[in-house]
Amino acid sequence: MNGVEARFKGKIGAFPLDIAFTMPPRGVTGLFGPSGCGKTTILRCIAGLTALDRSFLRVGEEVWQDAKHFLPAHKRPVGYVFQEPRLFPHLSVLDNLRYGLRRARTKTPAIALEPTIDLMGLHALLRRSPTALSGGECQRVAIGRALLAQPRLLLMDEPLSALDRDAKNEILPYLEGLSERLSIPVIYVSHDFTEIERLADHLILISRHGQVQAAGALRTLLADISLPLARMPEPAMVLTVVIEHYDAAYDLATYNVGGARFLVPGQPGAVGTSQRLRVRASDVSLIKGAPQNSSVLNILPARILAVHGTSANQMLVLLGLEGADSEARLLSSITRKSWDTLSLQIGDHVFAQIKGMALAESR
Repeated sequence: MNGVEARFKGKIGAFPLDIAFTMPPRGVTGLFGPSGCGKTTILRCIAGLTALDRSFLRVGEEVWQDAKHFLPAHKRPVGYVFQEPRLFPHLSVLDNLRYGLRRARTKTPAIALEPTIDLMGLHALLRRSPTALSGGECQRVAIGRALLAQPRLLLMDEPLSALDRDAKNEILPYLEGLSERLSIPVIYVSHDFTEIERLADHLILISRHGQVQAAGALRTLLADISLPLARMPEPAMVLTVVIEHYDAAYDLATYNVGGARFLVPGQPGAVGTSQRLRVRASDVSLIKGAPQNSSVLNILPARILAVHGTSANQMLVLLGLEGADSEARLLSSITRKSWDTLSLQIGDHVFAQIKGMALAESR
């Protein structure tokens, strides 16, 4: 499969949409932008529920829409997960899942019932009614049903927005398994960027005017401090790290990212497995000279690659970790006064003092 190529142009009421993007053939692509920028409309265009005349959509080798052809919604092999689960209350969980299989357009399903039940952790729920499930459990069933319809593309429109924090934490590990276990592309829309940081590999950033502002690998866009992502309340860098060692005496794990090493409390998984590490810019301070006698465990040599003023008194600094590959990037949020006091410049060698980091589960 050659991925997804899309162009949607037209007006929805008074709102002009003019979008063009490509997506990789598998993995999670986050769709992010301000409220009202057209994210849900884009999903509806892909699903065939909204038709804009000046549009084009190719999924793999198949053209679903162009100037002469429009594949209707009921013929598009798309799985659509909404904010509300929309399960059939008169059917059991198992029968809701089987309904997905009945909607499949193939007699030889690539996504089978039992593996889907395993993937979404549904074995204990199969005989229950949706009315007896929690919000997170209902959404897991809805995702399973969408997968069993054998989609070539899975659309997820803010699937966690109706859930409380505990329910979100319950379902996120299941969502993390999707891109690893599935061979189809997933588009994930959320107004909570921490969800996208945790789940997505690729990102499409939409402006409030309904246009693509930037698109590419998630870590590449996080490192572009000229983008609006840098002006969010909590800018951060997401690193894919490998567990290298666990020290039981101190309950500390050593992580490797491109040759750079971090120490993080706890034992999150087996040696050799990968994790996502989220490092907030506000937790990274800069030291000009070599540090001495610090209680901070992670103090790493780095070089200043770029800087951007995010307010009258704050600077966002992009750092490359020395001795590591190009994926080892950090962001540091410091005051303009600190920048001037330390006489910092692009290209300077500094030490990044990392006061804290949040660990996401392995995908």
